[in-house]
Amino acid sequence: MKKILVTGGAGFIGSHVVRLLVNKYENYHIFNLDALTYAGNLENLQDIENKSNYTFIKEDLTNESGINELFEVHKFEGVIHLAAESHVDRSILDPLSFAKTNILGTLNLLNAFKNTHKADFTGKRFYHISTDEVYGALGDEGFFTEETSYSPNSPYSASKASSDHFVRAYGETYNLPFVITNCSNNYGPNHFPEKLIPLCINNIIKRKSLPIYGDGKFTRDWLYVIDHARAIDLVFHEGKNAETYNIGGFNEWKNIDLVKELCKQMDEVLGRDEGESEKLITFVKDRPGHDLRYAIDASKINKELGWEPSVTFKEGLAKTIAWYMDNQQWLNNITSGDYQEYYKAQYRK
Repeated sequence: MKKILVTGGAGFIGSHVVRLLVNKYENYHIFNLDALTYAGNLENLQDIENKSNYTFIKEDLTNESGINELFEVHKFEGVIHLAAESHVDRSILDPLSFAKTNILGTLNLLNAFKNTHKADFTGKRFYHISTDEVYGALGDEGFFTEETSYSPNSPYSASKASSDHFVRAYGETYNLPFVITNCSNNYGPNHFPEKLIPLCINNIIKRKSLPIYGDGKFTRDWLYVIDHARAIDLVFHEGKNAETYNIGGFNEWKNIDLVKELCKQMDEVLGRDEGESEKLITFVKDRPGHDLRYAIDASKINKELGWEPSVTFKEGLAKTIAWYMDNQQWLNNITSGDYQEYYKAQYRK
């Protein structure tokens, strides 16, 4: 049975990737490594936690000896590296923690993978998931491609850019087989409610203000998380070594237009008067280093691997709203912090 390590598998994107792999590949044993910091939530994976081809491991990437021991014991043939500190606002407040996890944590994984297989990488792969923010900002036109030069503007994106470079350097220096993907903003079920869409959904339910940075004209490409998980599965199995693939949703929206669409759909779902939720919009002071626009050109992964999004943004947003409405206990557990008790109850030794 092939052993695959997924890091950050209790987080938003990671939980969808882990679920897909566990359910799809009975000949794989999926090891889910997560430090269970604030955004890691094992309630996301209750439906697969008793599967025979699934194991959860609580560990921090910055623990070099712990990571080395895991590789010595399990000899993972594949790594899908999703674990990262990922919130830009938090990186502005505490850049050092982002450097430790995103750079040093990635180096620990790379070293453990390299040392375990001792240059015999036949059938092995290290897959590093990154972000479109490493490219910096775009003007009103144009798209990020795989050839776009890096120009990170926040501590978060700088830490991710550095980890990308280390992965490529290990490929060149040690012939370590790797692939990298850079994705646009994800949205969908299980998203921690500090991010724009789940924050607004939660606040609309509770009739609280909807904070929008600056003038609200910051533009992002939005990728439905389940589509991203499908793309990760595809790249891991069929992508070419030493290649980069950009994954985007072909859904470019200004923040203010997105929130207005969200308000419209929420009013319909909640049975409120049209425009009622939109009155909650509040413009707040912009954050430092806020990039005006990101937009991904995902034509390479489409042409070479046949991937494309399964939903438009409006369709994906409707699915996302429906999930949060059907899982308000999950949302309450997250916002209250009670979700952290699940690990203690389920995995106590």
